[in-house]
Amino acid sequence: MEPVTTTPARRPGGRTAAVRTAVLDAVADLLVESGLAGVELTAVADRAGVGKSTVYRRWGTIGALVADLLHDMAETSVPRADTGSLRSDLRANADLVRRTLSDPRSGGLFSSIIAAATFDADTADALAMFYGRRIAQWAACVDDGVERGEAPAGTDGAAVIRAVSAPLYYQWLILRTPLTRRDAVRAADAALAAVDAGVFTVRSRPHHGSPRAGPGTSVS
Repeated sequence: MEPVTTTPARRPGGRTAAVRTAVLDAVADLLVESGLAGVELTAVADRAGVGKSTVYRRWGTIGALVADLLHDMAETSVPRADTGSLRSDLRANADLVRRTLSDPRSGGLFSSIIAAATFDADTADALAMFYGRRIAQWAACVDDGVERGEAPAGTDGAAVIRAVSAPLYYQWLILRTPLTRRDAVRAADAALAAVDAGVFTVRSRPHHGSPRAGPGTSVS
């Protein structure tokens, strides 16, 4: 998936927004520094320079704080590409993932959140929400490509975007090797090759009672 923000949009102004910004920045700082174990409501209030009662009243739990942080990240993340070319759009998505994961702060933040999601259900739900929204946004690139004739009709855009980011996340999380521009290009081009081969084309099931498709028979 793709995740993410390297050039965040400006949040709306006002005192309430300023408090939320300070609190969410504090949550992100603590996650990068200490992981989920270092995020306590009192510590967040102290780091943000706001009253503890404000944090307790507005968020109440660590899970709510992390969920709001991920919601904010989804809202302020770099918009999906619209280059007029599916290949270029997928390469832009792959490069955004590469830059995000390679950045010390954003990469450290995602590392902490992903680790926390393996044992904390609230964090896992919030992370799934974040990636679901971002993948849906970028899937529109594939839909546009279908309209332009660059991908088969019925191509599952969300599956394509997941396929672009999956090898990059594996290399970053499991292999622990730096991500290069070449890695990003290869991930995008491999996904596009699979698109061209019809790997991500969704085919409807035969109607009940209709003959089962045999070898060489396509079901559309």
